[in-house]
Amino acid sequence: MASADALADALADAYDGLTAAVAGRGDDDLLRPTRCRGWLVCDLLQHVLLDAQRALVTLATPADGPPDVDHAGYWTATPTGFTDGHATFVRRAAAAYARPSGVVTVWRDTAPAAVRAARAADPAGHVATQGHVLTVPDFLATLVTEAVVHHLDLVADLPGAGGPGRAATDVALSTLDALAGGLPSAWEPTEALLKGTGREPLTGADRALLGAAAGRFPLIG
Repeated sequence: MASADALADALADAYDGLTAAVAGRGDDDLLRPTRCRGWLVCDLLQHVLLDAQRALVTLATPADGPPDVDHAGYWTATPTGFTDGHATFVRRAAAAYARPSGVVTVWRDTAPAAVRAARAADPAGHVATQGHVLTVPDFLATLVTEAVVHHLDLVADLPGAGGPGRAATDVALSTLDALAGGLPSAWEPTEALLKGTGREPLTGADRALLGAAAGRFPLIG
Protein backbone atom coordinates (compact mmCIF):
# COMPACT_ATOMS: atom_id res chain seq x y z
CA MET A 1 0.00 0.00 0.00
CA ALA A 2 1.29 3.45 -0.92
CA SER A 3 1.73 6.15 1.69
CA ALA A 4 -1.12 8.42 2.73
CA ASP A 5 0.62 11.35 1.01
CA ALA A 6 0.92 9.43 -2.26
CA LEU A 7 -2.71 8.36 -2.06
CA ALA A 8 -3.84 11.92 -1.39
CA ASP A 9 -1.90 12.91 -4.50
CA ALA A 10 -3.64 10.10 -6.40
CA LEU A 11 -7.02 11.32 -5.17
CA ALA A 12 -6.18 14.81 -6.43
CA ASP A 13 -5.20 13.25 -9.76
CA ALA A 14 -8.48 11.30 -9.91
CA TYR A 15 -10.69 14.25 -9.03
CA ASP A 16 -8.78 16.69 -11.23
CA GLY A 17 -9.26 14.27 -14.12
CA LEU A 18 -13.00 14.21 -13.61
CA THR A 19 -13.08 17.99 -13.38
CA ALA A 20 -11.15 18.32 -16.63
CA ALA A 21 -13.63 15.98 -18.34
CA VAL A 22 -16.68 18.07 -17.43
CA ALA A 23 -15.41 21.64 -17.00
CA GLY A 24 -16.82 24.07 -19.54
CA ARG A 25 -19.19 21.49 -21.04
CA GLY A 26 -22.53 22.61 -22.39
CA ASP A 27 -25.77 21.09 -21.22
CA ASP A 28 -25.96 18.83 -24.28
CA ASP A 29 -22.70 17.12 -23.32
CA LEU A 30 -23.76 16.76 -19.69
CA LEU A 31 -26.91 15.00 -20.89
CA ARG A 32 -25.01 12.34 -22.84
CA PRO A 33 -25.23 8.69 -21.74
CA THR A 34 -22.58 6.90 -19.69
CA ARG A 35 -21.63 3.28 -19.12
CA CYS A 36 -23.87 3.28 -16.04
CA ARG A 37 -27.25 2.16 -17.33
CA GLY A 38 -29.87 4.89 -17.06
CA TRP A 39 -27.44 7.59 -15.93
CA LEU A 40 -26.41 10.63 -17.92
CA VAL A 41 -23.09 12.41 -17.41
CA CYS A 42 -24.65 14.84 -14.93
CA ASP A 43 -26.22 11.92 -13.02
CA LEU A 44 -22.95 10.04 -12.74
CA LEU A 45 -21.11 13.17 -11.64
CA GLN A 46 -23.76 13.60 -8.93
CA HIS A 47 -23.01 10.04 -7.77
CA VAL A 48 -19.28 10.76 -7.54
CA LEU A 49 -20.07 14.06 -5.81
CA LEU A 50 -21.87 12.07 -3.11
CA ASP A 51 -18.67 10.03 -2.71
CA ALA A 52 -16.59 13.20 -2.26
CA GLN A 53 -19.11 14.46 0.30
CA ARG A 54 -18.86 11.11 2.12
CA ALA A 55 -15.08 11.54 2.12
CA LEU A 56 -15.41 14.89 3.91
CA VAL A 57 -17.59 13.37 6.62
CA THR A 58 -15.50 10.21 6.98
CA LEU A 59 -12.15 11.99 7.18
CA ALA A 60 -13.51 14.33 9.84
CA THR A 61 -14.75 11.42 11.96
CA PRO A 62 -11.82 9.31 13.22
CA ALA A 63 -12.58 5.77 14.37
CA ASP A 64 -10.90 3.35 16.73
CA GLY A 65 -8.90 0.56 15.14
CA PRO A 66 -8.14 -2.05 14.23
CA PRO A 67 -9.43 -2.07 10.64
CA ASP A 68 -11.68 -4.91 9.54
CA VAL A 69 -11.05 -4.47 5.79
CA ASP A 70 -8.29 -3.10 3.58
CA HIS A 71 -8.50 -1.25 0.26
CA ALA A 72 -9.25 -4.47 -1.64
CA GLY A 73 -11.34 -6.31 0.93
CA TYR A 74 -13.63 -3.29 1.17
CA TRP A 75 -15.06 -4.13 -2.25
CA THR A 76 -16.03 -7.67 -1.32
CA ALA A 77 -17.31 -6.73 2.15
CA THR A 78 -19.39 -3.75 1.03
CA PRO A 79 -22.41 -4.22 -1.26
CA THR A 80 -21.74 -2.63 -4.64
CA GLY A 81 -23.85 -1.96 -7.68
CA PHE A 82 -26.66 0.51 -7.91
CA THR A 83 -29.95 -0.22 -6.20
CA ASP A 84 -33.08 1.12 -7.83
CA GLY A 85 -33.57 3.48 -4.89
CA HIS A 86 -30.09 4.95 -5.14
CA ALA A 87 -30.26 5.27 -8.92
CA THR A 88 -33.57 7.12 -8.64
CA PHE A 89 -32.26 9.40 -5.91
CA VAL A 90 -29.21 10.33 -7.96
CA ARG A 91 -31.26 11.11 -11.07
CA ARG A 92 -33.67 13.26 -9.07
CA ALA A 93 -30.85 15.09 -7.29
CA ALA A 94 -29.09 15.84 -10.58
CA ALA A 95 -32.38 16.98 -12.14
CA ALA A 96 -33.02 19.38 -9.23
CA TYR A 97 -30.37 21.83 -10.46
CA ALA A 98 -31.63 24.65 -12.63
CA ARG A 99 -29.30 23.36 -15.37
CA PRO A 100 -27.18 20.22 -15.71
CA SER A 101 -24.07 22.36 -15.24
CA GLY A 102 -25.18 23.05 -11.67
CA VAL A 103 -23.75 19.74 -10.51
CA VAL A 104 -20.41 20.69 -12.09
CA THR A 105 -20.31 23.85 -9.99
CA VAL A 106 -20.91 21.94 -6.76
CA TRP A 107 -18.41 19.25 -7.78
CA ARG A 108 -15.71 21.87 -8.41
CA ASP A 109 -16.21 23.21 -4.88
CA THR A 110 -16.42 19.83 -3.17
CA ALA A 111 -13.71 17.75 -4.85
CA PRO A 112 -10.80 20.03 -3.85
CA ALA A 113 -12.16 20.18 -0.30
CA ALA A 114 -12.12 16.38 -0.12
CA VAL A 115 -8.52 16.35 -1.33
CA ARG A 116 -7.54 18.93 1.31
CA ALA A 117 -9.20 16.77 3.96
CA ALA A 118 -7.26 13.76 2.67
CA ARG A 119 -3.98 15.66 2.95
CA ALA A 120 -4.82 16.79 6.49
CA ALA A 121 -5.91 13.37 7.79
CA ASP A 122 -3.76 11.43 10.25
CA PRO A 123 -1.85 8.94 8.05
CA ALA A 124 -1.74 6.49 10.95
CA GLY A 125 -5.42 6.94 11.79
CA HIS A 126 -8.56 4.94 11.11
CA VAL A 127 -11.94 5.93 9.74
CA ALA A 128 -15.35 4.29 9.55
CA THR A 129 -17.51 4.18 6.44
CA GLN A 130 -20.18 1.92 5.00
CA GLY A 131 -20.16 -0.15 8.18
CA HIS A 132 -16.42 -0.89 8.07
CA VAL A 133 -13.23 0.46 9.63
CA LEU A 134 -10.23 1.17 7.38
CA THR A 135 -6.86 2.82 7.76
CA VAL A 136 -6.75 6.30 6.26
CA PRO A 137 -4.52 5.17 3.34
CA ASP A 138 -6.83 2.24 2.55
CA PHE A 139 -9.87 4.52 2.64
CA LEU A 140 -8.20 6.96 0.24
CA ALA A 141 -7.43 4.07 -2.11
CA THR A 142 -11.13 3.14 -2.22
CA LEU A 143 -12.04 6.71 -3.17
CA VAL A 144 -9.44 6.76 -5.93
CA THR A 145 -10.56 3.41 -7.30
CA GLU A 146 -14.20 4.46 -7.47
CA ALA A 147 -13.32 7.77 -9.13
CA VAL A 148 -11.15 6.10 -11.77
CA VAL A 149 -13.76 3.50 -12.68
CA HIS A 150 -16.49 6.09 -12.92
CA HIS A 151 -14.24 8.40 -14.95
CA LEU A 152 -14.15 5.69 -17.60
CA ASP A 153 -17.93 5.33 -17.31
CA LEU A 154 -18.43 9.08 -17.64
CA VAL A 155 -16.32 9.66 -20.77
CA ALA A 156 -17.70 6.73 -22.78
CA ASP A 157 -19.74 9.07 -25.02
CA LEU A 158 -18.14 12.42 -24.17
CA PRO A 159 -16.33 13.94 -27.17
CA GLY A 160 -12.74 14.97 -26.56
CA ALA A 161 -12.63 13.84 -22.94
CA GLY A 162 -9.44 12.24 -21.70
CA GLY A 163 -9.11 9.28 -19.39
CA PRO A 164 -8.00 9.19 -15.75
CA GLY A 165 -4.46 10.16 -14.83
CA ARG A 166 -1.68 7.63 -14.35
CA ALA A 167 -1.24 8.08 -10.59
CA ALA A 168 -4.94 7.47 -9.99
CA THR A 169 -5.06 4.62 -12.50
CA ASP A 170 -2.17 2.83 -10.79
CA VAL A 171 -4.06 2.83 -7.48
CA ALA A 172 -7.19 1.41 -9.10
CA LEU A 173 -5.15 -1.26 -10.87
CA SER A 174 -3.48 -2.25 -7.59
CA THR A 175 -6.93 -2.77 -6.09
CA LEU A 176 -8.08 -4.98 -8.97
CA ASP A 177 -4.78 -6.84 -8.96
CA ALA A 178 -5.22 -7.68 -5.27
CA LEU A 179 -8.81 -8.81 -5.82
CA ALA A 180 -7.87 -10.97 -8.81
CA GLY A 181 -4.73 -12.43 -7.28
CA GLY A 182 -2.89 -10.93 -10.25
CA LEU A 183 -4.06 -9.32 -13.47
CA PRO A 184 -2.74 -10.51 -16.86
CA SER A 185 0.35 -8.54 -17.83
CA ALA A 186 -0.89 -8.58 -21.43
CA TRP A 187 -3.78 -6.25 -20.54
CA GLU A 188 -3.40 -2.52 -21.07
CA PRO A 189 -4.48 -0.38 -18.07
CA THR A 190 -7.84 0.70 -19.50
CA GLU A 191 -8.56 -2.83 -20.70
CA ALA A 192 -7.80 -4.19 -17.22
CA LEU A 193 -10.08 -1.62 -15.58
CA LEU A 194 -12.98 -2.26 -17.94
CA LYS A 195 -12.70 -6.04 -17.82
CA GLY A 196 -11.99 -6.12 -14.11
CA THR A 197 -15.20 -4.24 -13.39
CA GLY A 198 -17.37 -6.05 -15.90
CA ARG A 199 -17.63 -3.10 -18.28
CA GLU A 200 -16.18 -5.31 -21.01
CA PRO A 201 -16.71 -9.09 -21.18
CA LEU A 202 -13.88 -11.56 -20.80
CA THR A 203 -12.89 -13.32 -24.01
CA GLY A 204 -11.94 -16.95 -24.24
CA ALA A 205 -8.30 -15.90 -24.36
CA ASP A 206 -8.78 -13.80 -21.23
CA ARG A 207 -10.27 -16.75 -19.38
CA ALA A 208 -7.36 -18.93 -20.42
CA LEU A 209 -4.92 -16.33 -19.08
CA LEU A 210 -6.81 -15.99 -15.81
CA GLY A 211 -7.50 -19.65 -15.18
CA ALA A 212 -9.52 -20.26 -12.02
CA ALA A 213 -9.35 -16.54 -11.18
CA ALA A 214 -11.80 -15.85 -14.04
CA GLY A 215 -14.56 -16.96 -11.72
CA ARG A 216 -13.95 -13.90 -9.52
CA PHE A 217 -14.86 -11.47 -12.30
CA PRO A 218 -16.24 -8.91 -12.23
CA LEU A 219 -14.00 -7.94 -9.33
CA ILE A 220 -15.96 -4.75 -8.65
CA GLY A 221 -19.54 -4.16 -9.78
